[in-house]
Amino acid sequence: MKNKTGNYRWSIVALLFFATTINYVDRQILGILAPQLQELFGWSESDYGFIIMAFQAAYAIGLVTMGVLLDRIGTKTGYIIAMTVWSLAGMLHAMARSVISFASVRFVLGLGQSANFPAAVKSVAEWFPKRERALATGLFNAGSNVGAILTPLIIPAVALKWGWKWAFIGTGAMGFIWLFFWVPFYNRPGLIRRLKKTEKDYILENEPEDTVKIPWKKIIPHKQTIGICLARFVTDPVWWFFLYWLPKFLNSNYGIDLTHIGPPLIVIYMISIGGSVFGGWLSSFLISKGRKPVQARKLAILLLALLVIPIFFASGASHVWIAVVLISLAAFAHQGYAANIFTIVSDIYPKNAVASVTGLSGFAGAIGGLLFSGTAGLILEYTGSYYVLFGFASIAYLLCWLFLRLLVADDKTVKI
Repeated sequence: MKNKTGNYRWSIVALLFFATTINYVDRQILGILAPQLQELFGWSESDYGFIIMAFQAAYAIGLVTMGVLLDRIGTKTGYIIAMTVWSLAGMLHAMARSVISFASVRFVLGLGQSANFPAAVKSVAEWFPKRERALATGLFNAGSNVGAILTPLIIPAVALKWGWKWAFIGTGAMGFIWLFFWVPFYNRPGLIRRLKKTEKDYILENEPEDTVKIPWKKIIPHKQTIGICLARFVTDPVWWFFLYWLPKFLNSNYGIDLTHIGPPLIVIYMISIGGSVFGGWLSSFLISKGRKPVQARKLAILLLALLVIPIFFASGASHVWIAVVLISLAAFAHQGYAANIFTIVSDIYPKNAVASVTGLSGFAGAIGGLLFSGTAGLILEYTGSYYVLFGFASIAYLLCWLFLRLLVADDKTVKI
């Protein structure tokens, strides 16, 4: 089908993939350097938790406002603003010295980065018919895994050779390179002259591009909105935990330092890349076998949730690589789940509400992450144990599936 219709839409996915890669590199650097910075600046566990909470508070604020902003100003302009803000904030980390200054630049970083996923999901809704959206979402979301792999591969080497400041400066600069490609290549399908008519017709296929803006008061009351927000509230904290506490967990439990942190993290995120693509493929396969789109997404989420349960035993694993395998399985499942939860939004909501709903549910996830980070810092400061944190992670996705099962119908779209 792609050869008959054209391939321009897949170049859009490539741009979204690289934006998501940069997004995760910029946000994960702090987690990689945390043991070194904690020793250098004398942070306590609660200090570190506070710095993470600053990012997540801004991320929550940004998500709940960026979705509406993107629906108003469009994806192209929104991405330009967001990438500029978060790239500058990333570079300003090099000037931070105190807990407050680190928290401040993390706050600005969170505001900028909050636009990435609402913008990317909205772009997929604009550029792909429903049958291809899960795959396209899985492909761009794989950028988060690639970013998570590149960070432990590159950042320790940069920090050890040139110092931690240049790690932040160098990665922040990557966003400005991305903008040189985004500005000339991206627009809505109807505004791209070099787009083949066959591909444009295939993208739109009987789905009119509605431009009427929808206020929140018409979105929030729907039980589907509540179900998706609850699902993100319990699962997003698990991924935040992976990004910000895994290096510290490996350091405190197994003595893995900055020189040796790369291999375990690279293995975890390499495996999780497969989950991102597998999750999209799985629901598409179930649809091809006769399942309704939303029914297929929920079934895929349930199957993936079962893979997360064994992470409960990671904290007590006798060897670092046993823990790595258990965490890798959960990371694989999370990324498969993410491809489907994002796609459910574009399945059941009109296009002009997709970014707002994605931002609103992301806000719920960020609030969950904020509460989790504050709690995690206190738990670790007073107990030094990761058992409770891994225990929550092991059941989070089953809770997510339950919320979707109860509140999101298989065969009902949201009429606004």
